[in-house]
Amino acid sequence: MGLVTWGRTDLAGENAGSGFRSMASGIAILMAGAAAIALNVSAAKAQQATQPATSQQADQKKKADEKAAAEGTLLDKILVISRTGETAIQSLASASHVDQEQLDRRMATTPNEMLLGVPGVAVQADARRVSSSINIRGLQDFGRVAVIVDGARQDFQRSDHGTQSTFYVDPELIKSVDVIRGPVANTYGSGAIGGVVFFDTKDATDFLKPEETWAGSLTGRYESNGKGWTTSATGAYKINDNWDVLGNIVYRDYGDYKNGGGDTVAGTGFDVLSGLLKTTIRPTENSELKLGWVGSKDGWTETSGGVPANDVDLKSNTFTARYNITDDAKSWLDLHINASYNKTLLDLTTLTAQNRFDPTTGLPVVLPPGSLSTFDVGTTGIDIWNTSRFETASVAHELTYGGDWVGDDVDTGGSAGGDSFYTPSGKRNVSGAYIQDKLTWEWLEVIGGLRYDNYSLKDDTNETSGDRISPRVTIGVSPFESVGLAGLQFYGTYAEGYRSPSLTETLISGNHPAGVSFPFLPNPNLKPETGKTVEFGVNYKQNDIIEGGDALRLKAAYFNNNVDDYIDGVTLSPFDPTSGCPFGPGIPICFQYQNFAKAKINGFELESVYDAGWGYAGLSASIINGHTISYEGGRADLATIPSSQVTAQLGLRFLEDKLTVGGEVQYNGKPKGNAVAKDYTLVNAFASYQATDNFKVDFRADNLFDVKYTNPLNGSTTAVLYEPGVTLKLAATMRFGG
Repeated sequence: MGLVTWGRTDLAGENAGSGFRSMASGIAILMAGAAAIALNVSAAKAQQATQPATSQQADQKKKADEKAAAEGTLLDKILVISRTGETAIQSLASASHVDQEQLDRRMATTPNEMLLGVPGVAVQADARRVSSSINIRGLQDFGRVAVIVDGARQDFQRSDHGTQSTFYVDPELIKSVDVIRGPVANTYGSGAIGGVVFFDTKDATDFLKPEETWAGSLTGRYESNGKGWTTSATGAYKINDNWDVLGNIVYRDYGDYKNGGGDTVAGTGFDVLSGLLKTTIRPTENSELKLGWVGSKDGWTETSGGVPANDVDLKSNTFTARYNITDDAKSWLDLHINASYNKTLLDLTTLTAQNRFDPTTGLPVVLPPGSLSTFDVGTTGIDIWNTSRFETASVAHELTYGGDWVGDDVDTGGSAGGDSFYTPSGKRNVSGAYIQDKLTWEWLEVIGGLRYDNYSLKDDTNETSGDRISPRVTIGVSPFESVGLAGLQFYGTYAEGYRSPSLTETLISGNHPAGVSFPFLPNPNLKPETGKTVEFGVNYKQNDIIEGGDALRLKAAYFNNNVDDYIDGVTLSPFDPTSGCPFGPGIPICFQYQNFAKAKINGFELESVYDAGWGYAGLSASIINGHTISYEGGRADLATIPSSQVTAQLGLRFLEDKLTVGGEVQYNGKPKGNAVAKDYTLVNAFASYQATDNFKVDFRADNLFDVKYTNPLNGSTTAVLYEPGVTLKLAATMRFGG
């Protein structure tokens, strides 16, 4: 088992599909289904012409209801993460929303499944599927992507050959996910030069029906691959009109899964107990306080060469408090105050004697069975902002201003030579303040903002700090008034973001633990990264295109991101006198995190959905390329560039919307410069039947054609890791209330 990441090696899977041909055939199947439904719709219209007037009036009312539903497409949902109450289609940025209906349809076991088809987003999860690292536009780890659960930053990090910055949250507890790509998200916290992913947990008001005081539900689910069981219980109670509470407990027990070749992948089983407790109090008509706890207790086994090597136990607890006061009579007041504390404790116990090198001396040592390494990371956060709305002349303003602070306290320890030695202990504080004004005048929108960031980090012997001001300017125009083009909007953005070095990047030291002994060199002189993004995008919104009540929403964008002083791991030669690598017996190289002149990343993203009474169809795509440039001008492909993707989705509604069936086809293209990655295509199918108001059955088939593939982002692991093969999921949910 590899224990520390010192540079990344590109790995990927075998060619598990026939590329675009497989994708095209899959899409053809979906489109054929759409055509069949369209013919049925036409036949229904012909029949309607012979119906009596009363029946036609009923149909017209139904269509009006369908239109109201259609206007609630995914891109029309208000982003929880938005500081100004925007929907995704209104946002002059690359934003996406995943709602409860989508999450239910995906029957997600991992965060990777929750984010299926979201353009520009990939998830690295290696064998430890319960821990995930999110990649946005080729950037990930060490805070480049801010992962937030109910307002709480998830900053856990462990040095390893696999994922680095990981988080733990059970999909069953989540009601929606918002994604904002690029440094335009810098109002949501320091360091997010890649973007922000916000997970919002369930509320009692989402679960209780209007006439209910209490309600509960039980869900049981079986998955064929790994023979996994999930049990979930939810309960909600309305104490009075201004106070409610919800609790959710989930238990998952999964064995090792099989890949598309039919081989069992050792170390992929896990069992996890997760819970959620949230209460909402409304002190006044215009204010709301949410207090919440999300926790999980996970366990899994790490392997080395297919043999169990370590037992891992993890406990994660997140506590949040979110207060908002808004008064329509006081347009200057829309105040939000968020406070949070996240504690993650990971214990790693060796199962067999392991030959290591002493981290301090570099001499061989034997780590006996039962040796313990501990990783204790606590993150405290405060986030305060207010939006004031007013007009000057004929220009409307949304002025948002605020500040935030996040403190990481990392304490690692255990046996000499154990894993924790390579994740340095220390403290890091990042803080910032910002002001942003959105000006709207008829067909023109202008957003201008400034953010100030400051950071400091230290351990017992080193300390470093820095600060910077980052600007953002966005211009949006809606130049057309004709019916067909009135919903067309163009925008252009220039935005900067600032990421401070992490404790590990700055302070890692000692000797490589296994295989070959060589030193890690700390680098307290690391410069922070500065992301500078130019983006051009288009939003399009139109109703009643093919038939009354349908809706089309589309967002597309091209971006070019230059990350100045990009940080990555490099190997140094002891024969180079300028490298700082000591020369001595058995020292072939050294490893150190260093700045590159820049990383250049560009790409194109598309997200679209068509929704009508009979069903919906969606198409999303992302194409990403990137490379680093050294200060000497040397160019190298960036190993964190994910597969380019095209995802097509189709869902059909029957039996007065009680039954929904559909599928997804996703083509994944080999990242440029990845020597062993291959193209592959995945096909999924799903069905959901709401038999009664209180009983629902869900079915899903993932990787329907049992494709053998690997995630190219897992290039830092010591062996190729193949993802799950065909997986059938069946779930039943019983609900009750009164």
